[in-house]
Amino acid sequence: MINKNTIKKDFPIFKANPKLVYLDSAATTQKPQAVIDALVKHYENTNANIHRGIYEMSEQATKHYEEARAKIARFIGAQGARNIIFTRNTTEAVNLVAQSFARHHLKAGDEILLTVMEHHSNIVPWYLVAKEKKLKLRFVRITSDGTLDPKDLVAKATKKVKLAAFTHVSNVLGTVNPARDLVSFFHARGIPALIDGAQAVPHMSVDVSAMDCDFYAFSGHKMLAPTGIGVLYMKDKYLGSLPPFLGGGEMIRSVSETNVVFADAPAKFEAGTPAIEAAIALGAAVDYLEHIGMKNIERHEKELAQYTLEKLRQVPGVTVYGPTDMKRRSGAVAFNLKGIHPHDIASLLDEQNIAVRAGNHCAMPLHKFLGVPATCRISPYIYNTKKDIGVLYDALGDINKTMFGS
Repeated sequence: MINKNTIKKDFPIFKANPKLVYLDSAATTQKPQAVIDALVKHYENTNANIHRGIYEMSEQATKHYEEARAKIARFIGAQGARNIIFTRNTTEAVNLVAQSFARHHLKAGDEILLTVMEHHSNIVPWYLVAKEKKLKLRFVRITSDGTLDPKDLVAKATKKVKLAAFTHVSNVLGTVNPARDLVSFFHARGIPALIDGAQAVPHMSVDVSAMDCDFYAFSGHKMLAPTGIGVLYMKDKYLGSLPPFLGGGEMIRSVSETNVVFADAPAKFEAGTPAIEAAIALGAAVDYLEHIGMKNIERHEKELAQYTLEKLRQVPGVTVYGPTDMKRRSGAVAFNLKGIHPHDIASLLDEQNIAVRAGNHCAMPLHKFLGVPATCRISPYIYNTKKDIGVLYDALGDINKTMFGS
C-alpha cells in the first residue's frame, strides 16, 4: 500500500514548498530524490559516452544505460530489451512509427484509423505522412459518457484501414480504453495497432505482450523520470524490416563512400548520442514505481478520482467530463465552472498555490466534440491525498463566492 502520510517526503519539491498542491501530473510528474540521485550519480561518477569508449568509465555508463533498457522491458512485459527503443518522448516515438512504418508501407488511398480523443501527438505525425502519401485519416467518435462508440468503430474499421493508433488512457477524459480488446479487434481485420501509453504506463500495470500490440509509446517525465527520455516498444516482426527514422552516429554498422549498413535494432533507431543520464534515471523511476507496486498506485488513484468526482459534483455550476464508471477511467478529471473561463480558474487556484492545467490539453478535436474551447484538468499522482482534493474543493468554493457572491 502507499504510505499516504510519508510519500511526499521522497519529493524535494514539496520540502521546498510545503503548501504546494500539485495536481498537474498528467502534464509532468514531480521527481523523487532517488531519481534525482541517479541522475546526479551518473554525472559525478560515470559521465562518458556509451558503446564506443574502450575505457572503464564508458563501459560503466554503457552498462547502466542498457540495464535501464532491460528494466523497462521487464516493466512493460516486452519480449526483451531489443524491443525497447529510446526516444525523446511519446511524440518522437509516434513520429518514428509514422516515418518508418506508415511512410514506407502505406500507399495512396489507404486509411489510418484514430479516435477523436487523441492527443495532438497521435494526430499530427499521421497528418504529415498522410498529406505526403495521399492517405486518409478517419476518427472513431465517442459516446456521451466519454467512451469509444463501438458502432462507429466497426463502421470505420474497413479494409482500407492499414494502421490503427489510439490512446490507452485519454489525457482529458481519463477514459481507459480496453487496449487488449481493441488490438484483438484490429488484428482480426489484419490491421496493425499503435498505442499511445503516455497516460497509462505511469498509472497501471501494462503488459505489451499480453496486449499483443505492434507498437507502444510512452514518456519518462510522466512517470517520475526527467524530461528528454521516451520509449517506443516495437514488436519483433518489425525490428529487422523497418528502416531507421534518423541517420547518423551510433545507428550504423559500417559506412563507406558508396554504402551504409545499419546496426541491428534497437541501435538502428537510436541515432546520435542519446540522453544517457535521463535513461538511467528512468531506470531508477521504474525501480521506485515497482517498489510501491503498480496495483497499489492504480488503487490509490482510483480512490482519489472517486473522491474528486464526489467533491466536484458538490460545486455549484460544475460540469465534469468523462466516464462515471470508475472501471473505465483513470485519475485525471476534466471539468468546467459555468460562467468562468478555465484559464481564470487556473490563475485563481494558482494564487492559492494549487497547480492545475487549463486549456485544450493538446486535444482540440476532442474539445470541439465536447462543444467547449477549453477545460480545467485535475491529475493527481502518488504524492497526492484526499486532503489535497479538499483544499481544491474549498478553493473552488471561494472562486464561486468571489465571482458570483454565492
